[in-house]
Amino acid sequence: SPTCEQKNKRRQPYVLAKTSQHVYENRFICIYPSYVNSKKTLAEGRRIPAEKAVENPTCAEIRDVLTAAGANVLVENKMYSREWNRDVTFRGRVRVQLKQEDGTLCSDKFASRKDVMIYCAEMIPKLKTRTQKGTGADSSSQQGEGSKKSKKKRK
Repeated sequence: SPTCEQKNKRRQPYVLAKTSQHVYENRFICIYPSYVNSKKTLAEGRRIPAEKAVENPTCAEIRDVLTAAGANVLVENKMYSREWNRDVTFRGRVRVQLKQEDGTLCSDKFASRKDVMIYCAEMIPKLKTRTQKGTGADSSSQQGEGSKKSKKKRK
C-alpha cells in the first residue's frame, strides 16, 4: 500500500497545474450579505454589531461599495448556508482581496475582514439606489398601512 508521502506526490502535480491567479483567488475573503444584515441575529449569521449593520443588503450593493473603494472584488453565485430564504435576492457571495501575494495589505482601509464588513455597512445606506428607494418605499408602505386599517374597520 502507498505511504502518505507517495499519495501527496501524486496530488502535487494537480495543484501545480492550476494557474497562480486561480489559486490566489481562493485566498480572497468571503462576505455574504447576511454578515452585515441588521435584520439577522448572531445565530442567523450577522457578524457585526446590529447598530452598525444595514437592513437587507444585497450582493450587488456590497460589490458596488467595495469596487468604489478600490478593492479587488469577485462575485459568486453561492448561497449562505444559514439563509433560510432561497430567493434570488438573497443569493450571492462577494470575495475580496485583503492581501497581495507577498502578504502585504492591498489597502490600509481594510486590515481585517471585520473592517471590510463595517465599511460596507457604513457605505451601503449612502448608495444612490438606497436613497431613491427610501423615499419611494415610505409612501408605498403608508398606503399599504392605510388599506390594512380600512379592512380592520370593516370587521
